[in-house]
Amino acid sequence: MVKVGVLGLQGAVREHVKALQESGAEAFVIKRVEQLDDIDGLVLPGGESTTMRRLMDLYGFMDALKDFAEQGKPIFGTCAGMILLASDIEGQDDAHLKLIDMKVARNAFGRQVDSFEVDLPVKGVGNDFNAVFIRAPYVISVGEETEVLATYNDNIVAVQQGTFLAAAFHPELTEDYRMHEYFVDMVKTIKEDTCQFL
Repeated sequence: MVKVGVLGLQGAVREHVKALQESGAEAFVIKRVEQLDDIDGLVLPGGESTTMRRLMDLYGFMDALKDFAEQGKPIFGTCAGMILLASDIEGQDDAHLKLIDMKVARNAFGRQVDSFEVDLPVKGVGNDFNAVFIRAPYVISVGEETEVLATYNDNIVAVQQGTFLAAAFHPELTEDYRMHEYFVDMVKTIKEDTCQFL
């Protein structure tokens, strides 16, 4: 069984842990940098990206997460987690982890009161995934190596680039665990491939 962590600084941590467990992973809340050594993949949950960045700096996660990514371990960012993974953020001079070649717009679908749910086709996941959008970002543009997995009203809302996955919506807030299953399968495949070369 693969071990997948959820960064536990802010956001819907418990819901992601449950979704990962339902998807066949052993799930952990990650609150200390040293815990990253014991897991095979990581979820960056939703929340408020500026606050999450401040907490990541405070607890030393920025360099640790870049090291984690350089080891080839998968990372899945949802909502604010997507913003943390982006290489470029609209209206902002600098981005955060810069792991996915994409430009994102924060709160692009409006404020909290503009939250909505919609069934979306998500490549590799299903044709009717129930996506929950809450103060969600969307992706304005992607680089050549970034694959678009889902769009809504012509806006990109899910992408993958190699070992990195990102969604503008909150898959942890429904009982449809297919998006987490997709990520757990990624983690399993990459762990098996890595073990073959050891």
